[in-house]
Amino acid sequence: MFFFKGATAITLLYLVSAKVEDNKTFNPLGPLVKCSYLTWEFVKCEEPLDLKGNSTAKADLGYGCVKFGGMRYEKVERTKVRCTVLDNIDCFGNRTFFKENVPCIKYSEQYFTTTLLYSILLGFLGMDRFCLGQTGTAVGKLLTIGGVGIWWIVDIILLVTNNLLPEDGSNWNPYV
Repeated sequence: MFFFKGATAITLLYLVSAKVEDNKTFNPLGPLVKCSYLTWEFVKCEEPLDLKGNSTAKADLGYGCVKFGGMRYEKVERTKVRCTVLDNIDCFGNRTFFKENVPCIKYSEQYFTTTLLYSILLGFLGMDRFCLGQTGTAVGKLLTIGGVGIWWIVDIILLVTNNLLPEDGSNWNPYV
């Protein structure tokens, strides 16, 4: 008998287990786990459904994101997404299912570090606002030379305190 520690044993159980017919009942002591219990490494999930602020559609469907993003954990909306088990992974039950409690977060091409550098070095020309997709205020900042320097300083403070975000409502990309 072999003894494995941690995730190695679980991974091997997934890969070595045999297929089970749908009409059998689940045996919790058997080699297969329920498909809905698989972790993210073993499933491919769709992106959360963007309802574009329509809370009525969320009430009708029972899932989807009315609002994306949020900088604090408790402010991030959660939903469920449809997931499918990857090929060559054996599990018990339906191979397509809903995974609950998925955060409504999307990342864009905006990097906080890059935007902060733009704001410090070229903020008086509105480069930081152009980078965030806020074209109207960027042109105003460009024509007033950063609000005679005041707008420039205010935008640096807004960026550092996380009050100046990308226009599309996405979160900062976590990688530099």
